[in-house]
Amino acid sequence: MSAGTLLVYNARLYSPAAVWEPGWLLAEEGRIWGLGPGEPPPFEPGQVGRRLDARGHSLLPGFVDLHVHGAVGYEAMDADPDGLRAMARFYARHGVTAFLPTTWTGARPVIDRALGAIAQAVGRVPGGATILGAHLEGPYLNPDKCGAQDIRQIRRAGPEEALAWLDTGVVRLIALAPEYEENLWLIGECARRGITVSAAHTTAGYEELQRAVAHGLRQVTHCFNAMGGLGHRELGTVGAAMALPALNCELIADNLHVHPAAINILVQVKGPGRVILITDAIRGAGMAEGEYAIDEDRLVRVRDGAVRLPDGTLAGSILTMERALANVAAATGRPLVELWPMSSLNAARAIGATNKGALEVGRDADLVLLDGDFEVVLTVAEGEIVYERGEANQ
Repeated sequence: MSAGTLLVYNARLYSPAAVWEPGWLLAEEGRIWGLGPGEPPPFEPGQVGRRLDARGHSLLPGFVDLHVHGAVGYEAMDADPDGLRAMARFYARHGVTAFLPTTWTGARPVIDRALGAIAQAVGRVPGGATILGAHLEGPYLNPDKCGAQDIRQIRRAGPEEALAWLDTGVVRLIALAPEYEENLWLIGECARRGITVSAAHTTAGYEELQRAVAHGLRQVTHCFNAMGGLGHRELGTVGAAMALPALNCELIADNLHVHPAAINILVQVKGPGRVILITDAIRGAGMAEGEYAIDEDRLVRVRDGAVRLPDGTLAGSILTMERALANVAAATGRPLVELWPMSSLNAARAIGATNKGALEVGRDADLVLLDGDFEVVLTVAEGEIVYERGEANQ
């Protein structure tokens, strides 16, 4: 063991197998070396570089955000690797240890540049979260459910453009409208390459989503938002998402995009193992209220915790992951032992990030320590302390 070894003890530790109170975890060289219930085993002087008393707080896997556009004045579409790294450092202060910078619908050259910047920034960001790759939201969407996406740039999936983006190797998740025949081939191609596909900005009904699942669709983007609703004769997109067991459902749990009662219904129907918390945050996250650009000629206003276009349409959020988890806990009344996978493990599984999302020996030492109010006390990304509130003791 080396001076870089980190021991966290006296924690309420949430592992996939059990909750240990107290529990301990030892990280070395960026990985989880050991963990268990009770007091940690004795170590020789000098074996452990840093000892942190968790003071009984909850130790969880670091949050994994699959759908996040920006923060602190930057967005993925800026095509700025330094901006992406600034986003990574901001997210780490809110417990995120891994994320997918997410693009908007745009012209091909704009998306080309954004993906190029993400490819440059992929990996561990010193002092911040790990960039796992890119989430391509659009441009292959349904204009009738465009939401804040630029309707002028929405189109069907053409092989020459779409394959070029897949060939970059940086895309881990793509969101599209599966009701169009022109988009179905792309679902199958992504499945063949191990890229997750999500139904987004869509009016697809039950039969259309069934067909898409057969091609490889596995997820629904920000469930309830920018999609067909729930009906009792025609199920609609929301009804199909709930009914089809193969589909994970992203959820923006800010109590603005989705009512708390609807949050509770979704978790009841799908189960905590099929819900993925996301923020869908934009560049205004972590900034003062005001106007912010979402593309070259459109602005959104951040006010009273909401992000809206001039016509009042919600346009992303300024949500952070610890608040999303707190809101789900309040909406459902469920204990943290049931809910924590929604903030990490489910997302990691969805994109095949097998080294993320759980406190297990051999996985990356990605940790978040939360107090009783769901406030972040400590964030550790691949063994590096990237945020510390100052409460834990050496």
